[in-house]
Amino acid sequence: MAPPNAGPARPLSPHLQIYRPMLSMMMSIVHRITGGALYFGTVLLVIWLIAAASGPSAFATAQAVYGSILGQLVLFGYTWALIHHALGGVRHFIWDLGYGFDHDSREKLIKAGLVGSIALTVLVWLVAYATLGAGG
Repeated sequence: MAPPNAGPARPLSPHLQIYRPMLSMMMSIVHRITGGALYFGTVLLVIWLIAAASGPSAFATAQAVYGSILGQLVLFGYTWALIHHALGGVRHFIWDLGYGFDHDSREKLIKAGLVGSIALTVLVWLVAYATLGAGG
């Protein structure tokens, strides 16, 4: 028996135990996660800029941290999150224009965003290493 002031019994919202995970669902979740990760990556950018403005010693320290293997991995992840989130934004813009809602188009847009974010991230890092070198 329901409490006297409770409303009518309503169904619970569907969740992952009910829905089979689909690529569009997973990429929506990843889009939200990358959006949150960009906050932390932007803090790293601000720290780097403050170190650059603070003088050679502070900048050298920041460069040493960001140039370490762990630092490079974090920056690589930040680059991917930035590009992936941006391509997700382009996908949403296409949807806002009223295109790409049929199943095939939706899947193609999502796969293009995923493949594109990986390819562009690798391309950005290859170009950076080719032009600046590993220590640049």
